[in-house]
Amino acid sequence: MNAPAPPDPLAAAREAEHAKTVAALCERIKELDCLYEITRLSQCQDMALDGILAGACRVAARAWQYPAVTCVRVTIGGRNQATPNWRRPVARQESPIRSRGEVIGRIEVGYLDKCAEADEGPFLREERHLLDAVAEHLGRIIESRNNEERLRQLSRELIRAQETERQRIARELHDDVAQNLSLVRLSLDRLAAMPGVADSLSPDGQEAVRESSARLGAAIASLRNLASDLLPPALDRLGLVEAASNLCHETAARTGLMVEFSADGLDAVRVDFQTGLNLYRVLQEALANACRHGRCSRIVVRLIASHPLLLLRVGDDGVGFDPEVRLAEALGQKRMGLWSMGERVRLLGGRLTIRSRPGQGVRIKAEIPLGQGAT
Repeated sequence: MNAPAPPDPLAAAREAEHAKTVAALCERIKELDCLYEITRLSQCQDMALDGILAGACRVAARAWQYPAVTCVRVTIGGRNQATPNWRRPVARQESPIRSRGEVIGRIEVGYLDKCAEADEGPFLREERHLLDAVAEHLGRIIESRNNEERLRQLSRELIRAQETERQRIARELHDDVAQNLSLVRLSLDRLAAMPGVADSLSPDGQEAVRESSARLGAAIASLRNLASDLLPPALDRLGLVEAASNLCHETAARTGLMVEFSADGLDAVRVDFQTGLNLYRVLQEALANACRHGRCSRIVVRLIASHPLLLLRVGDDGVGFDPEVRLAEALGQKRMGLWSMGERVRLLGGRLTIRSRPGQGVRIKAEIPLGQGAT
């Protein structure tokens, strides 16, 4: 029998190097997966920041060398989010989380059992790099969410200021301008009816007086309609359903279009004034857009309370448009109608969907949680 060949030291070294390379690649894949999953979490606009941080803890725990005994905790401003198994670890490493250059918290990764020594205690050098990268990434996510919240607050203040100004203008138009014009018309009619005045006017003069009185009446009606659009009186007195119904009927009478309105499920639902006002403004803008730009013959409006949502649907049979193109054009031309609709719905904790294609009309849907102002 031939004696077994002696072990080849070069082959053994190559195999060891290969195993080391494979292990390093596996670690890199875990690190990339970790950062990708945290990025994906941060893009979930409906997820609160605490949910993102809790998810980041779970994702990070799977990326360390010994995931079965890994626990992770994120602390931001005294609030903690951690993996369910978090307790005082045997070995721990941490990295500060910064926003705008200031430390706002930290992320900690620990092993619950004693593990073999590596570069930083039981932790690999690459795990230190990953921990710092995760901390930096979380800092950017938190800063982005804070910026979004500041923008939402500014939007709230802008819309509140718009409504305050609308109410002021509506009161001035109704109580001051319209009243003064009514007095002028009344005085003109009385003057024309005074003994001797009518007889002194020629037929053309009498016609001019009648025409002036009629034009003043039309101007007064227009001012009162404008004041009603700026501050719909039915909304405060009769509620959202009646105000929306009146708006649809008035739009149909003014434009000659067929505007169908129906409400369902709102008999047992009370909608607070601010929620009702914002939804009314969304409907107002949707109807105005359909009438001005849609070239439609029929508009259908549905107001539905279907737990857990309050829904407003507006559809037309007009020419339609590309929503992304139209929104970009509107912002470029400083026409804020579509933006305002979406912002009002977002401020109520809801979502606005606009579906349209050229030649296929427009479908607008606003979804508001019933807990956001509806009971």
